[in-house]
Parts: sequence; structure tokens; C-alpha cells
Amino acid sequence: MGDFVLNVNGARFRVTASSEETLLSVLRNRLNLTGTKYGCGEGECAACTVLLDGRATRSCLVSAESAAHAKIVTIEGLEQNGKLSVVQQAFLDEGAFQCGYCTSGMILGATSLLQERHNPTEAQIVAAMEGHICRCGTYPRIVEAVKRASRSLAQGTRR
Repeated sequence: MGDFVLNVNGARFRVTASSEETLLSVLRNRLNLTGTKYGCGEGECAACTVLLDGRATRSCLVSAESAAHAKIVTIEGLEQNGKLSVVQQAFLDEGAFQCGYCTSGMILGATSLLQERHNPTEAQIVAAMEGHICRCGTYPRIVEAVKRASRSLAQGTRR
């Protein structure tokens, strides 16, 4: 067991956890940030994706302790001042979800992509979202949502 501080969504949290406890477990079970979903527990489905220093990261594969020096952003941390992020709004506008289980991981994956590539091609979007599994099969709407978010960011708009 070790004590460390996590920087999550701009707030600092003192945590005591074993060296093997995953970031996913700490986020959900200790910090009550349940938007990050447990899917497969093996990094294959991406439902647990968070941003770790701006990069999409499978939180089920990262020990909480190893994330202690990183800036962590969960789905709960994307909205600012009561407004959805551009990517969240685009997913809503495009109806890019059904059951919603994969949505937080998809949105964080798309957010990471758009931080790296401001105007990705459809092929780049598909490649970046590969590994994010949607059991409802809303992939075409997900791609359209990422395109919409990219256009909105280029225009400097929130919607």
C-alpha cells in the first residue's frame, strides 16, 4: 500500500492504494467517477479510456500509483462551466450512441485525436477510434460526430 496524490479533472486527491490497483478501480471505487466504464479489464474495448497528460489511455491497464504525476481527465472533467465540450456536443448532435456504455471512452478517444490532429481525414478518424468497441454498432455516427467536432473546432464554435 502506498499514499500518493492524483490530479483528476483539475482537483487533487490523496489516495491510498496497492501498487497493483488500477487507475480505473481508483477512479470508480474511491473517487466515485463512474463515467469511466469497466468493460473487458484487458485494454481491448476502450470503455475505460481517460486522458493521461492529454493522451487517450486505457485506465484498466495503468496502475493508479503510476498515474500520480500525470494530469488525468475523465468524462466528468470535459464539461466546463456547465457547457459540454465540443466533442461531447457533437456526439449528442449526431446521436453517436445508443446504450451509452462505450460513449465516454469514445469521446475521450476522439478528444485526444482532435488535440493531435485538428482536421483529421475519415481514415485517420477510423484508425484513431480502432479498438473502441461499440456493441450497438453506431460507428458511422461516431465518425460523423468526430467530423462535426473537428469542423466546430476549426470554426471556433462550441456546437
